[in-house]
Amino acid sequence: MLEIAENGRTWILSGPASSYALHLTAEGELLHLHWGPRITLADADAEALAVRPLPEYWPFESPLDGREEYPVEGGPRFTRPALSVRTDERRGTEWSFEAYDTEGDELRLRFRDAGLTVTLHYRMRHDVLERWVTLDNQGPAPVELLRADSATWTLPDREDGWRLSQLHGRWAAESQLTQAPLTYGDKVIGSRRGHTGHQHLPWVALDTDATEERGEVYGCALGWSGSWRIAVAQLPDARVQITGGAGYDDSGLLSLAAGESFTTPVFAGLWSDGGFGGASRAWHAYQRAYVIPDADQDRPVLFNSWEATNFDISEEQQEALARRAAAIGVELFVVDDGWFGARTSDRAGLGDWAPNPDRFPSGLKPLGDQVRALGMQFGIWVEPEMVNPDSELYRAHPDWVQFQAGRKQTEFRNQLVLNLAREDVQEYLWGQLDTLLSSAPVDYVKWDFNRCFTDAGWPGDAYPQRLWVDHVRGFYALLDRLREAHPGVAFESCSGGGGRIDLGVMSRTDQVWTSDNTDPLDRLVIQHGFSQIHPARVMAAWVTDSPNTQLNGRVSSLRFRFVSAMAGVLGVGGDLEEWTEEELAEAREWVDLYKEIRPLVQRGDLYRLRPPRGGLSAVQYVLGDETVVLACLQAQHYGEPVPALRLRGLDPAASYECPETGEIHRGAVLLHHGLRTRLRGDLDATVIRLRRI
Repeated sequence: MLEIAENGRTWILSGPASSYALHLTAEGELLHLHWGPRITLADADAEALAVRPLPEYWPFESPLDGREEYPVEGGPRFTRPALSVRTDERRGTEWSFEAYDTEGDELRLRFRDAGLTVTLHYRMRHDVLERWVTLDNQGPAPVELLRADSATWTLPDREDGWRLSQLHGRWAAESQLTQAPLTYGDKVIGSRRGHTGHQHLPWVALDTDATEERGEVYGCALGWSGSWRIAVAQLPDARVQITGGAGYDDSGLLSLAAGESFTTPVFAGLWSDGGFGGASRAWHAYQRAYVIPDADQDRPVLFNSWEATNFDISEEQQEALARRAAAIGVELFVVDDGWFGARTSDRAGLGDWAPNPDRFPSGLKPLGDQVRALGMQFGIWVEPEMVNPDSELYRAHPDWVQFQAGRKQTEFRNQLVLNLAREDVQEYLWGQLDTLLSSAPVDYVKWDFNRCFTDAGWPGDAYPQRLWVDHVRGFYALLDRLREAHPGVAFESCSGGGGRIDLGVMSRTDQVWTSDNTDPLDRLVIQHGFSQIHPARVMAAWVTDSPNTQLNGRVSSLRFRFVSAMAGVLGVGGDLEEWTEEELAEAREWVDLYKEIRPLVQRGDLYRLRPPRGGLSAVQYVLGDETVVLACLQAQHYGEPVPALRLRGLDPAASYECPETGEIHRGAVLLHHGLRTRLRGDLDATVIRLRRI
């Protein structure tokens, strides 16, 4: 809901539980008023906030700092600017308000500085407020965007200090949740790597005393799949602001010629008084409703061939794996790396997206038809933004990669990054991928990105640093074009695991690869962090072989591996040719069970009952009258009994039946006293289903 004051200078955007208000003063200063519990114009709360005066003069400080809605560089401001521009004559912004308008539930506030128009956009979806900015150069001189953040968020004054939550990590250890008191100064997280990065997810949350299910939490998430930055600043007067957007530093994003414009990515914000769990459920509901394509359609159980075969693949071998996968109930069979070009190792072939004639003499269609005949969908792996120097593409177009003239080219994984900001590169990839998807019955594409930017140059371009932004825009445009031309094909975002996970890429893909780490114990921690912001509906998780060959050699039961992976979009990545008949039969039972609980996991409300900290951990999903608990025990200490799990999201006045055992439980007892899991020993796990009766 959007409310506008009669004088047209105060605006309130409201969701079911929260409101956001801002006000334009008589002097043309756009001030933040409120972000928190729901208020309305009828209650006069916003007017009362609007007439509160700015702080009195204090030496060396500006009364605007910490109160402006979107601070720009220039004038009496000393906080981190959200907007920094320069022309040949000057640097900074001296803007004036022009007008506001609305379209549906979207509010637009338009400001002008000479030929530059700055439009601030606001849209409330559920209780998540989306904010972004459009910069339109109406000329005549070009304008350089040094920094153009999507939004600045202002938190209310609080007596107690703020605590900052963030998700950090590295390859194979993504989404590690960490919390620490916020101190004075700037806390900056981001990526200077050209993609979202394994090191930080673009999300922060702040609270003073929240628990999992109680207390107010403020969260912000950026929808951008390139380099980015979020800065959380505690100002000298203890006020807190969060600023974020595309690009890591202020060295320049784009140069806008007359008539050109730039629209920033969305920087979304959420207030919740339901603790971290309530905030997560609100984020999940928002993404399922407004971000993730076709989120009401449950994702299939997949098999991926990578850990079974690596690069040593053939059509006959893939068909044999497909038959075994179909026998355990897999619904989507995916051929990973090694099917194309001269790709017998990671040293060659990237860029040549045609099937290897020795391995697939008649292309991918025969294998795809065979997979379809087995009752499964067919998927493939690609890495379109990369090229091997040993490839037909690179030999024909060495100038298509990012490089600095006169400098040594850096190779990671024996590959270079294509400059997707170039239209000719986009057109080449479109032709290759469109042909590929038209030549075989492909239902799914795992789109990988295995290399950070290192030599981000574009010799000959008038403003070469634009490739940091325009590469991402080219990637988005290519995905959008492919999805439109092939509406039946689903896409997964992968980047050496969880290196490209954000709201921007999730609006164009159907699921994401959470991490290359498939160890079931490590995955509990990774999935715990991931769930702080993103829903299980997009979180791909595989059951792979034991001992774990990828990382640590850990031995774990098939039960533990399946229960860990069933917390998201279930996949199987082990070498099924080496599984015993007993293992295959057990796997079939787990896959059948997952299909029964899949609607709850992928569309239900998530409750984190106990975090994975070495003992018992558990997550619970609730959808309608059904609930399911996935419980894992890392280790039992001193022979002591494992604690009961207090459930959430149930009706205390109702009774719940376990279909496997026939036991009846009272909702009030489950909520206040808990449920015994009967787990014991090391690496034990169980699935508990309950149905309201």
